[in-house]
Amino acid sequence: MLILQTPADFLDHIGQKLGTSDWFTIEQRHLDGFAEVTGDDFWIHVDTERAAREMPQGKTIAHGLFVLALVPRLQRQIFRVERRGKGLNYGSDRVRYTAPVPVGSRVRLHQSLHAAERVGAGTRITTACEFEIEGQQRPAVVAQFILLLQDE
Repeated sequence: MLILQTPADFLDHIGQKLGTSDWFTIEQRHLDGFAEVTGDDFWIHVDTERAAREMPQGKTIAHGLFVLALVPRLQRQIFRVERRGKGLNYGSDRVRYTAPVPVGSRVRLHQSLHAAERVGAGTRITTACEFEIEGQQRPAVVAQFILLLQDE
């Protein structure tokens, strides 16, 4: 894990790999909960019986937005800023859902620091994110994830 003292320390890591998270297993309960909260209850995500009959691997697949939403959870295993104030999700760019993630799959996040700049009393960082699917060549999601981290 990369441990930084302040948000400004990201300026020393532009263009570098920040790290890789542990594996996270996609379970049906995650997909069901995400579908309930978002209303995205399309059968390929929640109907296990129909998926068993009609999907290529016989399994439901994760929502692309669900996988992307794992960034905050998994990046906590990649870096930590010891002395910082508030932080907020500033957005995401160049999001691509490049491979389906069947239920039961394990994914992990790889992050590199694409950009960092001082903005007022904080630092805006842009991370390049790639979600690897265990045992597959093609990643599930690639995206840029942007955070604004304020100084203490």
